[in-house]
Amino acid sequence: MMIVTVGGSAASGKSTLAGALAERLGFNHVSAGQVMRDMAAEKGMSLVEFSKYAEEHPEVDREIDMRQKELAVGDSVVDGRLSRYFLEPDVSIWLTAPVDVRAERVLGRGEKYESVSAARKDIIERDSSERRRYLEFYDIDLDDLSQYDLVLNTGRFNIEQMTSLASAAVDSLRN
Repeated sequence: MMIVTVGGSAASGKSTLAGALAERLGFNHVSAGQVMRDMAAEKGMSLVEFSKYAEEHPEVDREIDMRQKELAVGDSVVDGRLSRYFLEPDVSIWLTAPVDVRAERVLGRGEKYESVSAARKDIIERDSSERRRYLEFYDIDLDDLSQYDLVLNTGRFNIEQMTSLASAAVDSLRN
């Protein structure tokens, strides 16, 4: 069994890369972000509202952690900001991208914002909320990338390039 984790900031391409990498490797794909979106929808909240709600309700993050552990069976690629910390990955990848690139991605995937500026504002708020939460609840500093085997700036690479780079890293560490 092999576990690969893909972490990163909001709209950095975690789910996109994880899905493409899982397909290329023939692995199961688990998305902590999708778990969080589903939980936000269950409460009738936006992701930013739900993220702020989670600041006061640590059980939210524990539930997300538990669900991704349960879903990561067999060979899996798991995407989520904290997946690297709660699973025992064989390979861990972190994605980053400039905030304006991330804001355009959010608009492109159909989230309801009036402008790139509004999406940018929400991404910055969400990043800030999650940094505070993870530091307070788990003592995890999201700016410390020393735990990761590979760090990619997804603003510089397209999905094919990112998948090739990540796949090469997995293959080299698996052999």
